[in-house]
Order: sequence, then structure tokens, then C-alpha cells
Amino acid sequence: MLEVGTPAPDFTLKDQNNQAVRLSSYRGSSAVLLVFYPLAFTGTCGGEMAALEQSLPAFAAAGVEVLTVSVDSPYSHKIWLDRESWTMRMLADFWPHGAVADSYGVFNESAGFANRGTFLIDRAGTIRWAECKGPGESRDTTVWLAAVANLDEG
Repeated sequence: MLEVGTPAPDFTLKDQNNQAVRLSSYRGSSAVLLVFYPLAFTGTCGGEMAALEQSLPAFAAAGVEVLTVSVDSPYSHKIWLDRESWTMRMLADFWPHGAVADSYGVFNESAGFANRGTFLIDRAGTIRWAECKGPGESRDTTVWLAAVANLDEG
């Protein structure tokens, strides 16, 4: 996993609407919470995404753009978002398979998907906070909000 203080690797991925999203386009304007998760339509991932959806207003108020990433296709993301009535942006690290997760050091080679890596990237493009959990370990969005609250103190 990439360490705090490391420049965040840039990438361009397609979102659920098949629109290209480039990480560096947020530099200078907003911080980014980058949330890798294993797979759509799974229990632990669904619980995390539901909690994240409820927290989106707090992240937006703090000037933080939330981007979620998995190896699923944009089409899977679109169906999942529509089914759950979520509004977050889901990015497809579909092809080359898991390349962005790998660049952040959270790709689980033996399973073929990302571990639960979370990175808070400041407006300058530097990783300011990070955590990584295994596929079955759930994360807590309140920890992410606490990291956001400390973003300007670092």
C-alpha cells in the first residue's frame, strides 16, 4: 500500500455513465477520498457503500470528492447504483484489470480484485491518510470523516 506523503498516482477510469474521470482534474480544486472495494453486489461492499452514500453530504461540505473504485465494469456499477438509488461516482478499474488498484498497492493478485484500500488525497495530489483492510473486513466511514477533519491541520 502506498504510504502517506506519497504523490497519488494519476489515472483515468470510466464511471458508471461511461464518462472518463481523471484524478488529476481535481488538483487545486478539491480533495479526493479514493475508496477501493472488491466487488459490486456483495454484502460487505454493499454495506460500506450504503454508509458512504449517507455520508456524502458531509464529505461535500468539507470540499472532498468521493470516488469509489472496483474491477467491475461501468455497466455493473450503473445497475448497482440504480438498484440502490445511490448517487456516488463508481469507477471501473476493469481493463487493464486492476491496474489502478495495483498502482496504489491494494490489488489482491490471488483473488483478482482490490482489497479495501482507502486514500485521502489533498488538493495538491498528495496522499494525506490511508488504510487497507482485507476483503471481508468492513470499514467505518466515521474514521474517514475524522481524517477529512484533520486534513487542513497536517
